[in-house]
Amino acid sequence: MSAPSSEPGEDITPITPHIECIPIGLLEANCYLIICPETNEALLIDPGAEPERILHHIQTAGCRVTHLLHTHGHFDHISATEAVLDGLEHAASVSGHPADAYLYEREARARGQQFGYDLPESLTVPDKHLADGTQFRIGSLRFEVIHTPGHTPGSISLICGTTTIFTGDTLFRRGIGRTDLAGGDEEQIYESILTRLYPLDEALRVLPGHGPATTIGEEKRANPFVQA
Repeated sequence: MSAPSSEPGEDITPITPHIECIPIGLLEANCYLIICPETNEALLIDPGAEPERILHHIQTAGCRVTHLLHTHGHFDHISATEAVLDGLEHAASVSGHPADAYLYEREARARGQQFGYDLPESLTVPDKHLADGTQFRIGSLRFEVIHTPGHTPGSISLICGTTTIFTGDTLFRRGIGRTDLAGGDEEQIYESILTRLYPLDEALRVLPGHGPATTIGEEKRANPFVQA
């Protein structure tokens, strides 16, 4: 990614980000605006719909969005990407996992039209590829990618500092992502949650792709679909 990578073992003083959750579209996917309080640089996660509303949040916050990131490629998480990019005052990169490339094709994007999601004439694909273990910074905020396939082959979760993880449609409060869509894999999503997410700090706050926040510890104890 174009943001500087953190070096292994580098001592970084924890910074508390400013995080806004913006539920958008008919399917109410959570779009997240994560702002570094020291530099005012920002990361935008999953701009799926209502670009004017997203841009209003950005303008009201007075931040500079330098990166857009997709936790996966389903239309309800990416369909406002083009309009948001057009509305930003500065250029921004777009990041996603290459295993979800099939979801950026016109046929896959067109499925969202029946739910009111935009299908621009020119479609944007990620120009930065995410991989398991990718690390980057937005201002003074440190992020790390965990590949958590199952909902889609390229689903990722994103750790922010030491306090928060964005899990996309992999892990919800008392739920998990569906696996009956093209590319979904039930065994993979169980494995991703059990081996990649549940071993994390139980106090880690989980901000999912739909619905309210939770913690890793809460889900290990109370998620009816995947028990630790």
